[in-house]
Amino acid sequence: MAPVFAHGQLRLYLLALLESGPKHGYELITALSDRFGGTYRPSAGTIYPRLARLEEEGLVSRYDEERKSTYALTEAGFAELQARRGDLADLEQGIAETVRDRASQVREDVRGAMHGLRADLAAAAQHAREQAVPPSHTDAHAASHVHRVEAEQLVQRFRDDVRAELRRADAAGQVERLTVETLRTVLDSALSAVRSTLR
Repeated sequence: MAPVFAHGQLRLYLLALLESGPKHGYELITALSDRFGGTYRPSAGTIYPRLARLEEEGLVSRYDEERKSTYALTEAGFAELQARRGDLADLEQGIAETVRDRASQVREDVRGAMHGLRADLAAAAQHAREQAVPPSHTDAHAASHVHRVEAEQLVQRFRDDVRAELRRADAAGQVERLTVETLRTVLDSALSAVRSTLR
């Protein structure tokens, strides 16, 4: 994917994020991730050097608290932000377009992956049917029951694993709308794929 910010834009957006009040570096990273619907999350190596540069320029001030640093706009930072309101409005519009494009790309990637999975499952089911020895009615029913129980165990394990991951991410404040939409797409596609093997 193309870079999210052009030269100087992240610098401006960090000033805009600090306008609502002082923030830790992690809070700025999370705010950026939220603004992009989870399609972009800058690294600490991207954010902290820019904050240090803004501090050197006198646009932000840093306050150290225990092991965290809090950043706040200075009067000079606020004045620059005011002078660049037009640039900020253009940047917001560009971000909105980027979010739409990235979300669309993620959905397409998920659909493509699930389409491939569906085809693989259908081919595997067809191959299994071709290789199977015709069983008696009693044997077929017993085998079906065993396979159903095994399949239900797989579904339960998948459910437990996903719930554990979601709870872990929620504790860190990282569950976003895109996560829900991606999960919905994956589950709908998986259900369709399973249904196709049962026909």
